[in-house]
Amino acid sequence: MTMTDMTEATRATVHEVTQHVPAAASAGTLSTLLHRSADTYGRAVALRFEERSWSYRQLDAAVTLLADQLHRLGLQRGDRVAAFGANSDLYVVLFLACARGGFIHVPVNFALKGDELTYLLEDSQARVVFVEPELLPLVSEVRAAGAAADLEQVIPLEPAETLTGPDSLPDLLIAVSGILAGEAAEDDVGETAGAPQSSSAPEQPADPEEIVQLLYTSGTTSAPKGAMMSHRALLAEYVSAIIALDLTEDDRPLIAMPLYHSAAMHVFLMPYLSLGATARIIRKPVIDEVLRQIDAERIGSLFLAPTVWVPLANRDDLGPFDLSSLVKAQYGASIMPTPVLDRLRTMFPKLGFYNCFGQSELGPLTCVLRPEDHEARPASCGRPVHHVEVRVVDFDGNPVATGEPGEIQYRSPQVCSGYWRKPEATAEAFAGGWFRSGDQVVRDSRGYIEVVDRIKDVINTGGVLVAPRAVEDCIYEIDGVAEVAVVGLPDDRWIEAITAFVVLKDGVQLTAEEVQAHVKRRLADFKVPKAVEFVAELPRNQSGKLLKRELRREFG
Repeated sequence: MTMTDMTEATRATVHEVTQHVPAAASAGTLSTLLHRSADTYGRAVALRFEERSWSYRQLDAAVTLLADQLHRLGLQRGDRVAAFGANSDLYVVLFLACARGGFIHVPVNFALKGDELTYLLEDSQARVVFVEPELLPLVSEVRAAGAAADLEQVIPLEPAETLTGPDSLPDLLIAVSGILAGEAAEDDVGETAGAPQSSSAPEQPADPEEIVQLLYTSGTTSAPKGAMMSHRALLAEYVSAIIALDLTEDDRPLIAMPLYHSAAMHVFLMPYLSLGATARIIRKPVIDEVLRQIDAERIGSLFLAPTVWVPLANRDDLGPFDLSSLVKAQYGASIMPTPVLDRLRTMFPKLGFYNCFGQSELGPLTCVLRPEDHEARPASCGRPVHHVEVRVVDFDGNPVATGEPGEIQYRSPQVCSGYWRKPEATAEAFAGGWFRSGDQVVRDSRGYIEVVDRIKDVINTGGVLVAPRAVEDCIYEIDGVAEVAVVGLPDDRWIEAITAFVVLKDGVQLTAEEVQAHVKRRLADFKVPKAVEFVAELPRNQSGKLLKRELRREFG
Protein backbone atom coordinates (compact mmCIF):
# COMPACT_ATOMS: atom_id res chain seq x y z
CA MET A 1 0.00 0.00 0.00
CA THR A 2 1.64 3.24 -1.07
CA MET A 3 -0.36 5.79 -3.06
CA THR A 4 -3.93 4.54 -3.00
CA ASP A 5 -6.45 5.98 -5.48
CA MET A 6 -3.93 8.30 -7.15
CA THR A 7 -3.62 8.75 -10.89
CA GLU A 8 -0.34 8.01 -12.59
CA ALA A 9 0.15 11.71 -13.33
CA THR A 10 -0.33 12.62 -9.68
CA ARG A 11 2.03 9.84 -8.59
CA ALA A 12 4.72 11.30 -10.82
CA THR A 13 4.20 14.79 -9.38
CA VAL A 14 4.36 13.58 -5.78
CA HIS A 15 7.49 11.57 -6.62
CA GLU A 16 9.14 14.72 -7.99
CA VAL A 17 8.34 16.69 -4.83
CA THR A 18 9.80 14.01 -2.53
CA GLN A 19 13.04 13.05 -4.24
CA HIS A 20 15.28 15.94 -3.18
CA VAL A 21 17.23 14.06 -0.48
CA PRO A 22 20.40 11.99 -0.17
CA ALA A 23 19.66 8.27 -0.16
CA ALA A 24 21.10 7.80 3.33
CA ALA A 25 18.49 10.09 4.88
CA SER A 26 15.57 7.96 3.69
CA ALA A 27 17.04 4.49 4.30
CA GLY A 28 15.36 2.12 6.72
CA THR A 29 12.02 2.07 8.54
CA LEU A 30 10.69 3.05 11.93
CA SER A 31 11.10 -0.58 12.95
CA THR A 32 14.82 -0.53 12.20
CA LEU A 33 15.08 2.77 14.11
CA LEU A 34 13.75 1.09 17.26
CA HIS A 35 15.90 -2.01 16.77
CA ARG A 36 18.96 0.20 16.46
CA SER A 37 18.07 2.13 19.63
CA ALA A 38 17.47 -1.09 21.57
CA ASP A 39 20.81 -2.47 20.40
CA THR A 40 22.66 0.76 21.19
CA TYR A 41 21.03 1.88 24.46
CA GLY A 42 19.83 -1.50 25.84
CA ARG A 43 18.95 -1.05 29.50
CA ALA A 44 18.74 2.75 29.40
CA VAL A 45 15.24 4.01 30.19
CA ALA A 46 13.30 4.95 27.05
CA LEU A 47 9.88 5.84 28.49
CA ARG A 48 8.37 6.72 31.84
CA PHE A 49 4.61 6.78 32.26
CA GLU A 50 2.96 7.06 35.65
CA GLU A 51 4.85 4.52 37.82
CA ARG A 52 6.21 2.42 34.95
CA SER A 53 9.59 2.65 33.27
CA TRP A 54 10.57 0.96 30.02
CA SER A 55 14.11 0.22 28.94
CA TYR A 56 14.86 0.37 25.23
CA ARG A 57 15.20 -3.41 25.22
CA GLN A 58 11.81 -3.89 26.89
CA LEU A 59 10.14 -1.47 24.51
CA ASP A 60 11.57 -3.26 21.48
CA ALA A 61 10.45 -6.67 22.80
CA ALA A 62 6.91 -5.48 23.55
CA VAL A 63 6.59 -3.98 20.08
CA THR A 64 7.57 -7.28 18.46
CA LEU A 65 5.06 -9.21 20.59
CA LEU A 66 2.19 -6.86 19.85
CA ALA A 67 3.00 -6.76 16.12
CA ASP A 68 2.86 -10.55 16.12
CA GLN A 69 -0.49 -10.62 17.91
CA LEU A 70 -1.97 -8.06 15.52
CA HIS A 71 -0.98 -10.37 12.69
CA ARG A 72 -2.61 -13.30 14.52
CA LEU A 73 -5.86 -11.32 14.54
CA GLY A 74 -5.87 -11.72 10.78
CA LEU A 75 -4.66 -8.25 9.87
CA GLN A 76 -2.80 -7.98 6.58
CA ARG A 77 -0.06 -5.57 5.52
CA GLY A 78 -1.64 -2.18 4.83
CA ASP A 79 -4.70 -2.72 7.05
CA ARG A 80 -5.62 0.27 9.19
CA VAL A 81 -5.45 0.16 13.01
CA ALA A 82 -7.01 3.16 14.78
CA ALA A 83 -5.93 4.49 18.19
CA PHE A 84 -8.52 6.48 20.18
CA GLY A 85 -7.27 7.66 23.54
CA ALA A 86 -5.08 9.97 25.59
CA ASN A 87 -1.32 9.59 26.03
CA SER A 88 0.05 6.39 27.54
CA ASP A 89 2.96 4.02 27.15
CA LEU A 90 0.71 1.47 25.44
CA TYR A 91 -0.26 4.12 22.89
CA VAL A 92 3.41 4.31 21.91
CA VAL A 93 3.80 0.53 21.82
CA LEU A 94 0.79 0.25 19.52
CA PHE A 95 2.14 2.82 17.05
CA LEU A 96 5.52 1.11 16.87
CA ALA A 97 3.88 -2.33 16.59
CA CYS A 98 1.94 -1.13 13.56
CA ALA A 99 5.21 0.10 12.04
CA ARG A 100 6.87 -3.25 12.69
CA GLY A 101 3.98 -5.38 11.45
CA GLY A 102 3.33 -3.43 8.25
CA PHE A 103 -0.02 -2.02 9.38
CA ILE A 104 -1.17 1.59 9.00
CA HIS A 105 -1.67 3.45 12.27
CA VAL A 106 -4.60 5.90 12.42
CA PRO A 107 -4.37 8.30 15.39
CA VAL A 108 -7.80 9.67 16.35
CA ASN A 109 -8.35 12.88 18.31
CA PHE A 110 -9.73 11.75 21.69
CA ALA A 111 -12.13 14.74 21.77
CA LEU A 112 -14.07 13.50 18.74
CA LYS A 113 -17.55 12.02 18.98
CA GLY A 114 -20.64 11.50 16.88
CA ASP A 115 -20.30 12.40 13.21
CA GLU A 116 -16.65 13.51 13.58
CA LEU A 117 -15.59 10.15 15.03
CA THR A 118 -17.71 8.28 12.49
CA TYR A 119 -16.07 10.19 9.64
CA LEU A 120 -12.51 9.20 10.63
CA LEU A 121 -13.33 5.56 11.26
CA GLU A 122 -15.23 5.30 7.97
CA ASP A 123 -12.79 7.30 5.87
CA SER A 124 -9.76 5.34 7.12
CA GLN A 125 -11.63 2.01 6.75
CA ALA A 126 -10.07 0.89 10.03
CA ARG A 127 -10.47 -2.84 10.76
CA VAL A 128 -9.45 -2.56 14.42
CA VAL A 129 -9.68 0.30 16.89
CA PHE A 130 -7.90 0.48 20.23
CA VAL A 131 -10.01 2.61 22.58
CA GLU A 132 -9.43 4.15 25.97
CA PRO A 133 -12.06 2.43 28.20
CA GLU A 134 -13.92 5.63 29.08
CA LEU A 135 -14.37 6.34 25.36
CA LEU A 136 -15.80 2.91 24.51
CA PRO A 137 -19.44 4.17 24.59
CA LEU A 138 -18.63 6.63 21.79
CA VAL A 139 -17.42 3.83 19.52
CA SER A 140 -20.40 1.70 20.53
CA GLU A 141 -22.71 4.49 19.35
CA VAL A 142 -20.98 4.54 15.97
CA ARG A 143 -21.39 0.78 15.54
CA ALA A 144 -24.97 0.80 16.82
CA ALA A 145 -25.83 3.32 14.09
CA GLY A 146 -24.55 0.87 11.48
CA ALA A 147 -21.57 3.07 10.55
CA ALA A 148 -17.89 2.11 10.14
CA ALA A 149 -18.76 -1.14 8.35
CA ASP A 150 -15.07 -2.14 8.02
CA LEU A 151 -14.55 -2.07 11.79
CA GLU A 152 -14.26 -5.67 13.02
CA GLN A 153 -12.79 -5.39 16.52
CA VAL A 154 -12.84 -2.84 19.34
CA ILE A 155 -10.08 -3.40 21.90
CA PRO A 156 -9.52 -1.50 25.19
CA LEU A 157 -6.39 0.67 25.09
CA GLU A 158 -5.44 -0.06 28.67
CA PRO A 159 -2.31 -1.36 30.44
CA ALA A 160 -2.80 -4.97 31.49
CA GLU A 161 -2.33 -4.62 35.24
CA THR A 162 -5.23 -2.17 35.58
CA LEU A 163 -7.77 -4.70 34.27
CA THR A 164 -9.63 -7.14 36.48
CA GLY A 165 -8.29 -10.43 35.17
CA PRO A 166 -7.36 -12.55 32.16
CA ASP A 167 -10.98 -12.87 31.03
CA SER A 168 -11.25 -9.11 30.59
CA LEU A 169 -8.02 -8.81 28.65
CA PRO A 170 -7.97 -9.36 24.87
CA ASP A 171 -5.61 -12.12 23.76
CA LEU A 172 -3.26 -9.79 21.94
CA LEU A 173 -2.58 -7.79 25.13
CA ILE A 174 -1.87 -10.90 27.20
CA ALA A 175 1.33 -11.32 25.20
CA VAL A 176 2.69 -8.00 26.40
CA SER A 177 1.06 -7.82 29.83
CA GLY A 178 4.15 -8.96 31.67
CA ILE A 179 6.31 -6.33 30.08
CA LEU A 180 3.68 -3.62 30.58
CA ALA A 181 3.50 -4.52 34.26
CA GLY A 182 7.27 -4.52 34.57
CA GLU A 183 7.39 -8.26 35.36
CA ALA A 184 9.90 -9.25 32.66
CA ALA A 185 13.54 -9.57 33.62
CA GLU A 186 15.93 -7.32 31.72
CA ASP A 187 17.80 -10.27 30.24
CA ASP A 188 14.68 -12.30 29.50
CA VAL A 189 12.11 -9.84 28.14
CA GLY A 190 11.08 -12.12 25.28
CA GLU A 191 10.13 -15.06 27.56
CA THR A 192 7.28 -13.41 29.48
CA ALA A 193 4.39 -15.71 30.37
CA GLY A 194 1.88 -15.64 27.55
CA ALA A 195 4.36 -14.58 24.91
CA PRO A 196 4.37 -16.60 21.70
CA GLN A 197 7.22 -19.06 21.38
CA SER A 198 7.73 -18.20 17.72
CA SER A 199 6.64 -15.26 15.65
CA SER A 200 3.95 -15.66 13.02
CA ALA A 201 4.23 -12.00 11.96
CA PRO A 202 5.47 -11.11 8.49
CA GLU A 203 8.96 -9.78 8.03
CA GLN A 204 9.32 -6.12 8.99
CA PRO A 205 8.65 -3.68 6.14
CA ALA A 206 11.65 -3.43 3.85
CA ASP A 207 10.34 -0.61 1.67
CA PRO A 208 10.77 2.92 3.10
CA GLU A 209 7.92 4.07 0.82
CA GLU A 210 5.40 1.87 2.63
CA ILE A 211 2.68 3.88 4.40
CA VAL A 212 2.95 3.70 8.20
CA GLN A 213 0.40 6.29 9.33
CA LEU A 214 -2.66 8.19 8.15
CA LEU A 215 -2.08 11.59 9.71
CA TYR A 216 -5.40 13.39 9.49
CA THR A 217 -5.28 17.15 9.04
CA SER A 218 -6.96 19.22 11.73
CA GLY A 219 -9.81 20.19 9.43
CA THR A 220 -9.91 23.87 10.45
CA THR A 221 -11.33 24.92 7.06
CA SER A 222 -12.73 21.67 5.59
CA ALA A 223 -13.24 18.00 6.38
CA PRO A 224 -10.04 16.32 7.62
CA LYS A 225 -7.89 14.58 5.01
CA GLY A 226 -5.69 11.59 5.76
CA ALA A 227 -2.11 12.45 4.83
CA MET A 228 -0.37 9.17 3.92
CA MET A 229 2.96 9.23 5.77
CA SER A 230 5.66 6.77 4.72
CA HIS A 231 8.60 5.48 6.74
CA ARG A 232 10.84 7.52 4.43
CA ALA A 233 8.97 10.76 5.08
CA LEU A 234 8.93 10.41 8.86
CA LEU A 235 12.59 9.37 9.14
CA ALA A 236 13.63 12.38 7.06
CA GLU A 237 11.52 14.62 9.32
CA TYR A 238 13.20 13.18 12.43
CA VAL A 239 16.60 14.18 11.07
CA SER A 240 15.31 17.70 10.41
CA ALA A 241 13.89 17.96 13.94
CA ILE A 242 17.08 16.77 15.62
CA ILE A 243 19.22 19.29 13.75
CA ALA A 244 16.90 22.31 13.96
CA LEU A 245 15.87 21.86 17.61
CA ASP A 246 19.26 20.78 19.02
CA LEU A 247 17.74 17.58 20.44
CA THR A 248 20.16 15.47 22.49
CA GLU A 249 20.22 12.26 24.50
CA ASP A 250 20.47 14.26 27.75
CA ASP A 251 17.46 16.57 27.30
CA ARG A 252 15.02 14.67 29.57
CA PRO A 253 11.95 15.72 27.51
CA LEU A 254 8.39 15.90 28.83
CA ILE A 255 5.77 14.73 26.32
CA ALA A 256 2.61 16.50 27.44
CA MET A 257 0.79 17.36 24.20
CA PRO A 258 -1.44 14.65 22.65
CA LEU A 259 0.41 11.86 20.86
CA TYR A 260 -2.34 11.62 18.24
CA HIS A 261 -0.94 14.96 17.03
CA SER A 262 2.04 14.90 14.71
CA ALA A 263 4.14 17.39 16.70
CA ALA A 264 4.24 15.45 19.97
CA MET A 265 4.85 12.11 18.24
CA HIS A 266 7.08 13.03 15.31
CA VAL A 267 8.91 16.25 16.24
CA PHE A 268 9.74 15.16 19.78
CA LEU A 269 9.02 11.62 21.04
CA MET A 270 10.25 9.60 18.05
CA PRO A 271 13.37 11.72 17.37
CA TYR A 272 14.23 11.50 21.07
CA LEU A 273 13.83 7.70 21.00
CA SER A 274 16.25 7.58 18.09
CA LEU A 275 18.82 9.42 20.25
CA GLY A 276 18.55 7.29 23.40
CA ALA A 277 16.86 9.95 25.55
CA THR A 278 14.49 9.22 28.44
CA ALA A 279 11.03 10.65 27.73
CA ARG A 280 8.46 11.23 30.47
CA ILE A 281 4.88 10.96 29.12
CA ILE A 282 1.82 12.42 30.84
CA ARG A 283 -1.78 11.87 29.78
CA LYS A 284 -2.78 15.48 29.13
CA PRO A 285 -1.11 18.94 29.34
CA VAL A 286 -2.61 20.12 32.63
CA ILE A 287 -0.47 23.09 33.71
CA ASP A 288 0.02 22.14 37.37
CA GLU A 289 0.96 18.58 36.35
CA VAL A 290 3.41 19.93 33.77
CA LEU A 291 5.06 22.12 36.43
CA ARG A 292 5.15 19.22 38.91
CA GLN A 293 6.85 16.94 36.40
CA ILE A 294 9.46 19.56 35.49
CA ASP A 295 10.33 19.82 39.18
CA ALA A 296 10.21 16.10 40.03
CA GLU A 297 11.88 14.72 36.89
CA ARG A 298 14.31 17.61 36.29
CA ILE A 299 12.84 18.03 32.81
CA GLY A 300 15.10 19.85 30.36
CA SER A 301 12.94 20.09 27.22
CA LEU A 302 9.25 21.01 26.98
CA PHE A 303 6.95 21.44 23.98
CA LEU A 304 3.53 23.06 24.48
CA ALA A 305 0.96 24.52 22.12
CA PRO A 306 0.26 28.26 22.50
CA THR A 307 -3.09 27.37 24.10
CA VAL A 308 -1.11 26.01 27.06
CA TRP A 309 1.65 28.62 27.02
CA VAL A 310 -0.94 31.48 27.05
CA PRO A 311 -2.54 30.60 30.44
CA LEU A 312 0.91 29.82 31.82
CA ALA A 313 2.06 33.31 30.79
CA ASN A 314 -1.01 34.78 32.52
CA ARG A 315 -0.20 33.15 35.88
CA ASP A 316 1.08 35.50 38.56
CA ASP A 317 2.37 32.65 40.72
CA LEU A 318 4.16 29.52 39.52
CA GLY A 319 3.84 27.95 42.95
CA PRO A 320 6.54 25.97 44.78
CA PHE A 321 7.93 24.32 41.66
CA ASP A 322 11.63 24.39 40.84
CA LEU A 323 11.87 24.95 37.08
CA SER A 324 15.61 25.59 36.92
CA SER A 325 16.30 22.35 34.99
CA LEU A 326 14.29 23.57 31.99
CA VAL A 327 16.59 24.90 29.26
CA LYS A 328 14.65 24.28 26.01
CA ALA A 329 11.07 25.38 25.35
CA GLN A 330 9.30 24.77 22.07
CA TYR A 331 5.97 26.10 20.83
CA GLY A 332 3.93 25.45 17.72
CA ALA A 333 0.73 23.94 16.25
CA SER A 334 -0.81 27.43 16.05
CA ILE A 335 0.42 31.04 16.02
CA MET A 336 1.91 32.32 19.28
CA PRO A 337 0.79 35.93 19.88
CA THR A 338 3.90 38.12 20.03
CA PRO A 339 2.89 39.89 23.30
CA VAL A 340 2.45 36.49 24.98
CA LEU A 341 5.88 35.37 23.79
CA ASP A 342 7.37 38.60 25.17
CA ARG A 343 5.83 37.86 28.59
CA LEU A 344 7.18 34.30 28.58
CA ARG A 345 10.68 35.43 27.66
CA THR A 346 10.55 37.93 30.52
CA MET A 347 9.31 35.26 32.95
CA PHE A 348 12.00 32.75 31.87
CA PRO A 349 15.04 34.80 30.78
CA LYS A 350 17.39 31.78 30.72
CA LEU A 351 15.06 29.57 28.71
CA GLY A 352 15.77 29.02 25.01
CA PHE A 353 12.57 29.25 22.96
CA TYR A 354 12.10 27.50 19.61
CA ASN A 355 9.20 28.32 17.30
CA CYS A 356 8.17 25.12 15.46
CA PHE A 357 6.20 25.76 12.28
CA GLY A 358 4.78 23.29 9.79
CA GLN A 359 1.78 21.19 8.85
CA SER A 360 0.65 17.61 9.07
CA GLU A 361 1.44 16.79 5.46
CA LEU A 362 5.18 17.26 6.10
CA GLY A 363 5.34 15.24 9.25
CA PRO A 364 4.97 18.20 10.39
CA LEU A 365 8.14 20.34 10.92
CA THR A 366 9.07 22.74 8.10
CA CYS A 367 10.61 25.86 9.71
CA VAL A 368 12.20 26.70 13.07
CA LEU A 369 13.04 30.01 14.74
CA ARG A 370 15.96 29.33 17.04
CA PRO A 371 16.51 31.01 20.46
CA GLU A 372 19.26 33.35 19.20
CA ASP A 373 16.89 34.71 16.53
CA HIS A 374 14.00 35.61 18.84
CA GLU A 375 15.31 39.01 19.88
CA ALA A 376 15.51 40.38 16.34
CA ARG A 377 12.58 38.45 14.84
CA PRO A 378 10.03 37.52 17.55
CA ALA A 379 7.16 37.28 15.03
CA SER A 380 9.07 35.01 12.63
CA CYS A 381 8.71 31.23 12.37
CA GLY A 382 12.34 30.98 11.29
CA ARG A 383 13.99 29.34 8.31
CA PRO A 384 13.38 25.99 6.58
CA VAL A 385 14.72 22.88 8.32
CA HIS A 386 17.33 20.54 6.89
CA HIS A 387 15.15 18.48 4.53
CA VAL A 388 12.74 21.20 3.39
CA GLU A 389 12.99 23.46 0.34
CA VAL A 390 10.54 26.38 0.10
CA ARG A 391 9.35 29.00 -2.35
CA VAL A 392 6.88 31.89 -1.94
CA VAL A 393 4.53 32.52 -4.87
CA ASP A 394 1.47 34.55 -5.89
CA PHE A 395 -1.93 33.11 -6.86
CA ASP A 396 -0.62 32.33 -10.35
CA GLY A 397 2.41 30.43 -9.05
CA ASN A 398 4.93 33.18 -9.84
CA PRO A 399 7.69 33.93 -7.30
CA VAL A 400 7.03 37.10 -5.29
CA ALA A 401 9.62 39.73 -4.40
CA THR A 402 11.38 39.66 -1.03
CA GLY A 403 9.07 41.07 1.64
CA GLU A 404 5.93 40.62 -0.45
CA PRO A 405 3.15 38.26 0.77
CA GLY A 406 2.54 34.99 -1.02
CA GLU A 407 1.80 31.32 -0.46
CA ILE A 408 4.64 29.21 0.93
CA GLN A 409 5.10 25.95 -0.98
CA TYR A 410 7.33 22.99 -0.20
CA ARG A 411 9.48 20.34 -1.86
CA SER A 412 10.81 17.74 0.55
CA PRO A 413 11.35 14.04 1.28
CA GLN A 414 9.21 14.68 4.37
CA VAL A 415 6.05 15.34 2.37
CA CYS A 416 3.16 12.88 2.45
CA SER A 417 2.50 10.42 -0.36
CA GLY A 418 -0.88 12.03 -1.03
CA TYR A 419 -4.28 12.05 0.66
CA TRP A 420 -6.00 8.78 1.49
CA ARG A 421 -8.86 8.07 -0.94
CA LYS A 422 -8.81 11.66 -2.22
CA PRO A 423 -7.07 11.75 -5.62
CA GLU A 424 -8.55 15.13 -6.58
CA ALA A 425 -7.35 16.80 -3.37
CA THR A 426 -3.93 15.16 -3.88
CA ALA A 427 -3.66 16.46 -7.44
CA GLU A 428 -4.64 19.97 -6.32
CA ALA A 429 -2.17 20.01 -3.42
CA PHE A 430 0.76 18.93 -5.63
CA ALA A 431 -0.12 20.97 -8.73
CA GLY A 432 2.93 22.65 -10.22
CA GLY A 433 5.47 20.25 -8.73
CA TRP A 434 5.43 21.77 -5.23
CA PHE A 435 3.22 21.06 -2.21
CA ARG A 436 0.78 23.94 -1.73
CA SER A 437 0.49 24.83 1.96
CA GLY A 438 -2.38 27.33 2.03
CA ASP A 439 -0.31 29.57 4.37
CA GLN A 440 0.34 33.20 3.40
CA VAL A 441 3.81 34.39 4.43
CA VAL A 442 6.51 36.94 3.71
CA ARG A 443 10.21 36.04 3.43
CA ASP A 444 13.03 38.47 4.13
CA SER A 445 16.41 38.78 2.43
CA ARG A 446 18.00 36.22 4.80
CA GLY A 447 15.32 33.59 4.25
CA TYR A 448 13.35 34.09 7.47
CA ILE A 449 9.64 33.36 7.15
CA GLU A 450 6.85 35.30 8.85
CA VAL A 451 3.32 33.94 8.68
CA VAL A 452 0.73 36.48 7.61
CA ASP A 453 -2.22 34.11 8.04
CA ARG A 454 -3.98 31.17 6.50
CA ILE A 455 -4.93 32.27 2.98
CA LYS A 456 -8.55 31.30 3.64
CA ASP A 457 -8.60 33.47 6.81
CA VAL A 458 -7.47 36.72 5.15
CA ILE A 459 -10.32 39.27 5.35
CA ASN A 460 -11.55 41.22 2.33
CA THR A 461 -12.99 44.40 3.85
CA GLY A 462 -14.19 46.98 1.35
CA GLY A 463 -11.91 45.48 -1.29
CA VAL A 464 -8.80 45.70 0.94
CA LEU A 465 -7.16 42.52 2.21
CA VAL A 466 -6.39 42.44 5.95
CA ALA A 467 -4.45 39.72 7.77
CA PRO A 468 -6.24 38.93 11.05
CA ARG A 469 -2.99 38.26 12.89
CA ALA A 470 -1.92 41.93 12.74
CA VAL A 471 -5.17 42.99 14.42
CA GLU A 472 -4.99 40.14 16.95
CA ASP A 473 -1.44 41.03 18.02
CA CYS A 474 -2.53 44.63 18.49
CA ILE A 475 -5.46 43.64 20.75
CA TYR A 476 -3.21 41.30 22.74
CA GLU A 477 -1.30 44.41 23.84
CA ILE A 478 -4.25 45.33 26.08
CA ASP A 479 -3.46 44.08 29.59
CA GLY A 480 -6.89 42.62 30.33
CA VAL A 481 -7.07 40.45 27.19
CA ALA A 482 -6.48 36.73 27.70
CA GLU A 483 -7.25 35.56 24.14
CA VAL A 484 -8.52 37.06 20.90
CA ALA A 485 -9.57 35.89 17.45
CA VAL A 486 -10.33 38.17 14.50
CA VAL A 487 -12.49 37.02 11.58
CA GLY A 488 -14.40 38.53 8.69
CA LEU A 489 -18.19 38.25 8.87
CA PRO A 490 -20.50 38.89 5.88
CA ASP A 491 -21.49 42.53 5.53
CA ASP A 492 -23.60 44.29 2.89
CA ARG A 493 -21.35 47.34 2.84
CA TRP A 494 -17.86 46.02 3.56
CA ILE A 495 -18.15 42.55 1.97
CA GLU A 496 -16.56 41.27 5.18
CA ALA A 497 -16.66 43.21 8.44
CA ILE A 498 -13.61 42.80 10.69
CA THR A 499 -14.93 41.33 13.94
CA ALA A 500 -12.90 40.66 17.10
CA PHE A 501 -13.85 37.94 19.59
CA VAL A 502 -12.19 38.68 22.93
CA VAL A 503 -11.74 36.53 26.06
CA LEU A 504 -10.98 38.67 29.12
CA LYS A 505 -8.85 37.76 32.12
CA ASP A 506 -10.75 37.07 35.34
CA GLY A 507 -12.08 40.20 36.98
CA VAL A 508 -11.29 42.49 34.05
CA GLN A 509 -13.87 44.82 32.53
CA LEU A 510 -13.39 46.21 29.04
CA THR A 511 -15.68 47.79 26.48
CA ALA A 512 -15.80 47.35 22.73
CA GLU A 513 -15.10 51.07 22.33
CA GLU A 514 -11.89 50.75 24.35
CA VAL A 515 -10.68 47.88 22.17
CA GLN A 516 -11.50 49.77 18.99
CA ALA A 517 -9.81 52.93 20.26
CA HIS A 518 -6.60 51.00 21.02
CA VAL A 519 -6.49 49.46 17.53
CA LYS A 520 -7.24 52.85 15.94
CA ARG A 521 -4.21 54.36 17.72
CA ARG A 522 -1.92 51.59 16.46
CA LEU A 523 -3.19 50.53 13.02
CA ALA A 524 -4.79 51.95 9.88
CA ASP A 525 -8.46 52.85 10.20
CA PHE A 526 -9.58 50.07 7.82
CA LYS A 527 -8.09 47.50 10.21
CA VAL A 528 -10.18 48.65 13.19
CA PRO A 529 -12.80 46.01 14.08
CA LYS A 530 -16.32 46.99 13.10
CA ALA A 531 -17.56 44.93 16.04
CA VAL A 532 -16.08 43.46 19.24
CA GLU A 533 -17.72 40.44 20.87
CA PHE A 534 -16.75 39.32 24.39
CA VAL A 535 -16.92 35.53 24.78
CA ALA A 536 -16.10 33.06 27.56
CA GLU A 537 -13.80 30.97 25.36
CA LEU A 538 -12.68 30.49 21.77
CA PRO A 539 -13.46 27.32 19.82
CA ARG A 540 -10.34 25.18 19.37
CA ASN A 541 -9.55 21.61 18.44
CA GLN A 542 -7.47 19.37 20.73
CA SER A 543 -4.32 20.33 18.82
CA GLY A 544 -4.79 23.90 20.02
CA LYS A 545 -5.71 25.27 16.62
CA LEU A 546 -8.35 27.99 16.59
CA LEU A 547 -11.49 27.03 14.69
CA LYS A 548 -12.38 30.32 13.07
CA ARG A 549 -14.93 28.58 10.88
CA GLU A 550 -16.97 27.93 14.04
CA LEU A 551 -17.01 31.66 14.83
CA ARG A 552 -18.09 32.43 11.28
CA ARG A 553 -20.79 29.76 11.43
CA GLU A 554 -22.19 30.85 14.81
CA PHE A 555 -22.02 34.62 14.37
CA GLY A 556 -22.11 35.02 10.59
